[in-house]
This record gives sequence, C-alpha cells and structure tokens, in this order.
Amino acid sequence: MSKSIHRKELIVIYRQKILKDIRLFTSQPVTKFYDSLFLNLDLSFITEFPKTGRKGFSNHAMICAFIVMKCEGFSMITDLVNYLNNNLLIVHYCGFDTSAPLPSYWTFDCFLKQIDNDMLSSIMKSQVLYLSKQGIIDTSFIGLNSTPIAANTSQNNLKSFLSNKFKPDNQPKADVDCKLGVHTASNQTNEKKYEFYWGYKNHVLVDCISGLPIYELTTTTNVYDSTVALDILADTHTFLPVTECTFLADKMLKISIIRYRNSIMENISFL
Repeated sequence: MSKSIHRKELIVIYRQKILKDIRLFTSQPVTKFYDSLFLNLDLSFITEFPKTGRKGFSNHAMICAFIVMKCEGFSMITDLVNYLNNNLLIVHYCGFDTSAPLPSYWTFDCFLKQIDNDMLSSIMKSQVLYLSKQGIIDTSFIGLNSTPIAANTSQNNLKSFLSNKFKPDNQPKADVDCKLGVHTASNQTNEKKYEFYWGYKNHVLVDCISGLPIYELTTTTNVYDSTVALDILADTHTFLPVTECTFLADKMLKISIIRYRNSIMENISFL
C-alpha cells in the first residue's frame, strides 16, 4: 500500500515538473527564431518602465509581443493573447515573467493606442543601421512603392452593400482622419480593376537586392508617392547615404524627383 502511495506521489511531482518545463510546449524552430530575433533587437534607447507611478509591464516585452503578433500574421489582439498563453517559452523570450499573469486584451489594446510612432521609427532605424553594418542591406539599388491600409470601419466591409459608403462626403465616424482612396485590385496589365477604400497608405523605401525595407512613411490615401519621395530620400540620407544609387520608380515618380531633386539626389540613376 505504501509503495502505491509513493508511486502516485512521484507521478504528481514529475507531472508538475513537466508542466513547468516551458520548452516542451513550443516548436523548437519557432523558439530559435524568436530567440535570435530578440537577441539582435536593440531596445536600449526605450525606457523599460515608467519612472513614476505604477510599474506595470515592461515596454520592451510589450513591443516584442506585438512583433510576435506581426510575425505570426495575427490581425486580432485576442489571437495574440491566446498564442502567448499557449507558448510560454516565447513569452519568456519576449521578456515577460512566465510565473505571473500575462497582459490582458485591454492592456495590449491600451499600449497599442498610446505607443508613439517615433518610437517605432527609431526601432526600425536602429535595425536598418545594424543590417547595414552587417552588409545585408545597402542603398546601391533602391525602390519606392506604397501599399493600402484599410481603416477599421464598417464602410470597408465587403459584406456592406450601402450605395453611398464610398461617397467622398460620407466620412466614417469610426475614423475621422482616414481618407477615401483607390488601389489596383489586379496585377494583370490588361485588366483594369480598381477598388475603393477608406484608410491610409504606407510608402516604403526598399533595398531591391535583399527585399528588406529601409524607411517607411504612413499618410492618408490621397498622398501619392511622387509628393513624398524627396522627403523620404532626404530623411533616409540623414542616417544612411543615398547620394549614389540606382532608383526603381514609375514614370510620375521619376518626373517628380528629376524636377525637384537637390544636391543629395543629383547622382541618382533610374530604372
């Protein structure tokens, strides 16, 4: 009888140890990816905790969690929360205390609304400079293009059949800053298919050799690449020289740069 009780106690102990070993519950290739990613992510210039008031969660850990969200392709914060709760090793790599409760949906949502875009731009700049020092990216062959960002409004819902949802004067109440735009809905050159949407536009300067982004600027949909190209090149030049490069651009963008180029862009050649 005593042997049976002792055996059951050992089973309980071993089971508890197994459950506490967070390495057993996450795919090893995935964990290696995030371990390497966060080891090479410099967040030292960002204050980790507020100097006054409630300590709360680490800003570094919260940023890493949202990086996980984008890497995993989650569109909803609830998906991120569920994923972290089921992958404690990734939670550890983010910088959270795995023995304490994780941030709630509302904590993540509040952090996302309050985060300063300048902070994200600084993180991107830091990573670009790191990749440049490693010889992974450079500005010898660059290109500029934009991608649409739909606003979170019912007027962008494909299931909405309202006849006036894309009228210019019908500004969405859920987002008073977004603008009405249009983007190509097909990559076929002989097929002219367009879609309207309320939202924004992300202008991205890319290293065409590696395919990695160098600089980004988000505007409303009514701003064209040609109107912000010079500003993007000038801002990029402040931390990564673009004085001599081959630039991939469409006709209107070339005309704009050639017409208004300054000494920084005088040696740019076009494709």
